[in-house]
Amino acid sequence: MTLSFLIPLLDVTIRAGTSLLFAVLGETISERAGVLNLGIEGIMIVGAFAGFATAYESGSLVLGLIAAMIAGALLSLIHAFLSVTVGANQVISGVALVAFGTGLANLLGRPYIGKLGPKFSRVAIPLLNKIPVIGKVLFDQDPMIYMSFILVIIIYLFLYKTKYGLQLRATGEDPQSADAMGVNVGKVRYLAVIIGGMLIGLGGAHLSLSYVAGWQDSLTAGRGWVAVALVIFSSWNPKRAFLACLIFGGIEGIQFRLQATGIALPTYFLRMLPYISTILVMWFVHLSSGTKKKLGAPGALNKFFDRESQA
Repeated sequence: MTLSFLIPLLDVTIRAGTSLLFAVLGETISERAGVLNLGIEGIMIVGAFAGFATAYESGSLVLGLIAAMIAGALLSLIHAFLSVTVGANQVISGVALVAFGTGLANLLGRPYIGKLGPKFSRVAIPLLNKIPVIGKVLFDQDPMIYMSFILVIIIYLFLYKTKYGLQLRATGEDPQSADAMGVNVGKVRYLAVIIGGMLIGLGGAHLSLSYVAGWQDSLTAGRGWVAVALVIFSSWNPKRAFLACLIFGGIEGIQFRLQATGIALPTYFLRMLPYISTILVMWFVHLSSGTKKKLGAPGALNKFFDRESQA
C-alpha cells in the first residue's frame, strides 16, 4: 500500500470518525450516570442545523459551536426531565426525541439547503505536522478534530481520576448506595445527560461546519444509531471510544477511496459498508459477551431511581 493511498485514507478516517467521537463521548457520560439516551440521532441533527444556521447568519464559527451545544443541551434536557424526574421509559423517550429532532431540523433547515456557509479550515501544528505519515494525518487537521482528541483525555481523567467522576460512575452503577453516601443522584444524572447532549450537539456541528460543511436534509444519515452501538463496543470507556470511532471512520474512508479508484462496485453497496460493519461488530460483541456486566455496562443503566421510594 503506497503512501499516496495510505495518507488520504488515514486522513478521511480521522475526519469521518470525529463527529461520531463527540457523540460517543457524550453518550458515554450519560450512560455512565445510568441514563440511556437513544435520541442521539435527533440531537446530532438539531446540533448540526443550529451550528450551520448560526454560523451562516452570523459569520462566526464560534457562535455556531455555541448554538450547537445549546441545542443539544435543550433537547437532552427534555430527555432528562422525562427519564430522571418523571420516570418515563428511557427507550421510548429517546426514540421520540429522534423523531422530534429530525423533523424539526429538516423543517427549519429548508431555507438553508444548498447554501455555503463558513467552515473550519485545517490548522497545521508546526514541527509535529512534519512527522512522516502521522504528521499530516494527526497534526494538520481542523480545530474540532484537535478538540475531540483533547476531550478524550479530559473525559477519561474526569471519569477515572476525580472524585466527581467516581460519583457519576457510582450513580450509574448503584444509585441507592450513591444516595446513601450523600450524592444527589438526580442532579448528577441531569448534569450528565445535559453535558452529554452538548457533546452530541458538537458532533452534529462537526458535520455541518467541517466534514460536510453545509446543510442538507437528514445530514446525520444514521450516525446517531451507530454512536449508540459504538458506546457498547467501546465498553463505556473514552479511550476505547476513540479506537472504535477510528474503526468506523476507516471503513467509511475505504468506501471513499474505493469510489475514487474507480473499482466497479455498486455505489449503494459501498455506502452500506460502514453500517453493515456496525451490525457485524454488535453481533460479535453479543456472541462473545453473554451478559451486559461482561461488557462493562453500568449496573443501573436504564433504571429509574426514585429517592422517595427508597426512604
